[in-house]
Amino acid sequence: MDELLQSIGAKIEEAMPGAVLESSFVFGELTLTLDPSRIIDALKLLRNDPDRQFVSIIDISGADYPERERRFDVVYHLLSPKLNRRIRLKVATDEETPIASATEVYPGADWYEREIYDFFGVLFVGHPDLRRILTDYGFDGHPLRKDFPMTGFVEVRYDDQEKRVRYEPVRLTQEFREFDFLSPWEGPPLPGDEKAKDGR
Repeated sequence: MDELLQSIGAKIEEAMPGAVLESSFVFGELTLTLDPSRIIDALKLLRNDPDRQFVSIIDISGADYPERERRFDVVYHLLSPKLNRRIRLKVATDEETPIASATEVYPGADWYEREIYDFFGVLFVGHPDLRRILTDYGFDGHPLRKDFPMTGFVEVRYDDQEKRVRYEPVRLTQEFREFDFLSPWEGPPLPGDEKAKDGR
């Protein structure tokens, strides 16, 4: 276990009583699960402290756990070049409860938050331009949610005769195929296999 990261986690818990809901050390990195209302305070603390200097935001990612009441996790990955360490902050939310935007602390969070909004539907209050970034303007739903259908709701194609993009209901020209994934070399015995066992 990394003693430096352990001490950083302890200092955050001491500086922000009640903010850290859970702490874990996995794959050489510290993960702190925080109260969503305290995420900006934690980000500022990690960025501004001269002993820590987590000045670089590497990524913000999302995860969907539909069986939970607060189904979405938003995970912040930070780097301290001074310490050569990474730390992960995690908050949980639902479809309607917004999280404070991290763009005031890390301007680079802009793209990541738009991506999470686009793919999961998580709302970020205070974001300067929260709109879809990778899906089309009229896209229905959020494609990385676990309850989003694999085929989507509409298919998009360019009609060369009409010279425009057409949106149509999804049509499957053939049924999904069923595969048994058995290799002919490792599956059930085939005629003639008994000769190979006899050594002939």
